[in-house]
Amino acid sequence: MLVLSSPLFLPHLTRITEVASTHRLPAMFIAKHWAEAGGLMAYGADFTVMYRRAADYVAKILKGAKPADLPVEQASKFELIVNLRTAKAIGIELPTGVLLRADRVIE
Repeated sequence: MLVLSSPLFLPHLTRITEVASTHRLPAMFIAKHWAEAGGLMAYGADFTVMYRRAADYVAKILKGAKPADLPVEQASKFELIVNLRTAKAIGIELPTGVLLRADRVIE
C-alpha cells in the first residue's frame, strides 16, 4: 500500500498504520513520522533540510531580495526509514540491501 502525501491523511496516521498492520499490508509512506508511527517504511525528502532552506529564502526576502530573482530549488536530501518491528509483525523479511541503504532502521 502506498500512502501519498495529503493533509487529509495526517490526522488519521495512527489508524492508517494500524489498519495496514492488521491486514498485513506492507505500507510505504512519504515522511518519516509514518514509519515511526508503525508504517513499514518511508522514503521522501528530508523535511528538516527543506524547512531550513525555506528559512534562508525568507531571510533573503526580508533583506530585500525579490522572490522572482531567487532560484527554484528541489529537494536534494532524501531519507529511507525502515520499521523492522513492523516488518516482523506482518511477516516480511526485508533484504539486507534495503536495510543497509536505510538512513534509519527502527528495531
